[in-house]
Amino acid sequence: MKRVVVIGGGIAGLSAAYSLREHQPKGMDFEIVLLEKKETLGGNIRTERAGGFLIEGGPDCFLSEKPWAMELCKRLGLTDSLLPTNESNRKTFVLSRGRLHELPEGVILMVPTKILPLATSSLISLPGKIRMGMEFFIPRRKDRGDETLGDFVRRRLGAEALEKIAEPLVAGVHAGDPETMSIRASFPKFVQLEEEHGSLIRGMLKRMAQMKRPGAHKPAPQKPGPKVTMFMTLKEGLSLLIDTLTERLSKEPDTKIYKGSVVTSLSRKEDIFEVGLEGGKLIQADSVIIAAPAYAASSLLSSFDRELSEKLLTIPYVSTATVSIAFKRSDVKHPLNGFGFVVPRTEGRSIMAATWTSVKFKYRAPDDSVLIRCFVGGSKNAELVSLSDEEMIAMVKGELKEIMGIDAAPVLARVFRWINSMPQYTIGHEERVAWVEDRLNRHPGLYLTGSAYHGIGISDSVRYGEVVAKKALHHIG
Repeated sequence: MKRVVVIGGGIAGLSAAYSLREHQPKGMDFEIVLLEKKETLGGNIRTERAGGFLIEGGPDCFLSEKPWAMELCKRLGLTDSLLPTNESNRKTFVLSRGRLHELPEGVILMVPTKILPLATSSLISLPGKIRMGMEFFIPRRKDRGDETLGDFVRRRLGAEALEKIAEPLVAGVHAGDPETMSIRASFPKFVQLEEEHGSLIRGMLKRMAQMKRPGAHKPAPQKPGPKVTMFMTLKEGLSLLIDTLTERLSKEPDTKIYKGSVVTSLSRKEDIFEVGLEGGKLIQADSVIIAAPAYAASSLLSSFDRELSEKLLTIPYVSTATVSIAFKRSDVKHPLNGFGFVVPRTEGRSIMAATWTSVKFKYRAPDDSVLIRCFVGGSKNAELVSLSDEEMIAMVKGELKEIMGIDAAPVLARVFRWINSMPQYTIGHEERVAWVEDRLNRHPGLYLTGSAYHGIGISDSVRYGEVVAKKALHHIG
């Protein structure tokens, strides 16, 4: 019987293994062996419960705009568990000059689409507002080569839009540095708007107008079920997705999951791969899917294909941490009238952002309590991740006291560290990934997947897990 080995038990590896079974042709029998070096599955997805609180250690949601995660949840029978955000409080705030300012309504990531909210905003200065409005008249860039996010935003919207909107919003999601991030790899839709319409504002307004025209293509009427918002999660926490995938795979015939299995080598003899494990065991495979960070894949491939191994090391990673901290609602004087706030680097703070978790989603805290999640580390403050739990919690408490006026003892605090967990899509990322994929053509049956290549979110990992699963099926078939 043929065999596919999946290395890595995060969402990318689990979704790849599940897709192998979902798309398994009739009459094709093969074995799946999934190897995870840790004693737990799920990678950065980790849900914990304590004292009536539901705490997400890693990601807490996925984007409905990228439908692959939500579609997978539905196929797994988790439709009733899908949970939207509380839209009555969908505001986002930005810390500027030591105060929280509401992000103007109609700003889509960094593009203003409404005049009045921007004009009356206390976040942006008058010259900054004028410069953002001038984006409408800035000519499109003739050079179609890659560009940093920082250069792109300064060129189109001005330095203040970068400093107070784009940089803090991006840091909260990518933990990255706009002066090194690739705009084409990280935000291809904005590049497309400029190329097609000559202006981000003009392009965004045209798209919005097209959706309102009679006869225009509109999303299908929402079927009975949970309301769909931009950010979606699961009522019981995202670990439910991991647990359900694991349970389904465990029940499949000829499917084996081994935790605590450290892969040490990969080699090939004729058409058969040999996967070496710690302790000397060898597993033979007709196809191998590596669903591990690029640097881990590089280590495995160092003797298999040195050039491929070296290229994978050019994809950088940064470390982050999340600190979930809870207070009694009576101790928090802030109105908590939004999803949270982001912090521009120029503010000199130790946190990148904070989510008011119990406001953003239901079922996250007892009614008399507030749960807040703060983000630490990233491209500019990676050293803070190495603080002890006590030091990090004290630091976060100090930040929340100064920013939100919370001066009370927390009822709960949890720290989660993610060392070298966030890939950075720096300038030239698309070319690097294209080179890697072309190089893989020399090794039929070997595939790479995960957040290092085609998107960092859960949905992107699910989507590309399915892509490589279909390739592996084609190869062994």
